[in-house]
Amino acid sequence: MEKWSIQGEEIVNCNCNFGCPCQFGVLPTDGTCEAAVFFRIDKGNYGDVQLGGLLAAGVYKWPGAIHEGEGQMQLIIDETASAAQRAALEAIMTGKDTVEMATMWYVFSAMCPTKHETIIAPISVEINAEDRIGKGSVAGVVEVNAEPIPHIMSGAPHRVGIRLPNGFEFGFAEMAMGSTKTSGGAIELLKNSGTHAHFASLHLTGEGRVGA
Repeated sequence: MEKWSIQGEEIVNCNCNFGCPCQFGVLPTDGTCEAAVFFRIDKGNYGDVQLGGLLAAGVYKWPGAIHEGEGQMQLIIDETASAAQRAALEAIMTGKDTVEMATMWYVFSAMCPTKHETIIAPISVEINAEDRIGKGSVAGVVEVNAEPIPHIMSGAPHRVGIRLPNGFEFGFAEMAMGSTKTSGGAIELLKNSGTHAHFASLHLTGEGRVGA
């Protein structure tokens, strides 16, 4: 397998209740899973291909829980990436050169027999994990917005996190509230409004997640 490593940040929004039942081995809130994810790659490589400074995203939709499969996915890679960089990100984000089940990208790809053509377009990502505020956008395709979960009584920002020592995506994530709008891509998400979102730092390789 080609050696690769990625370090960066992500912002995620899905259609489930805050906290995301998947993180606890529980079925989705309404039985289905719809999600959009944006990635900012701060440092990385795929063999000799450098990946630092790139942006990417993915839109995913399953008719049931993720582990039940039958899903569909569409990747988006920033237009600033070279042909070699695009090929590298597509390989990583479809689970190639990765130990079986070692990363969320492997799992998502394995559970999505329908893979729509990758979109190459300008991507913008803004992430402030400390304040749980962020945005990811691909004009005319998909937009994700996230903000702090409001306290149920006061409405003030409510801070809570999830720690996953054995997780294949992150070790710790800040929980938030998010929404997603889709428009011109192959996948339409309809349920993501005022639902689970999270911010997390990533350090992933073909062997799995690095760190506690």
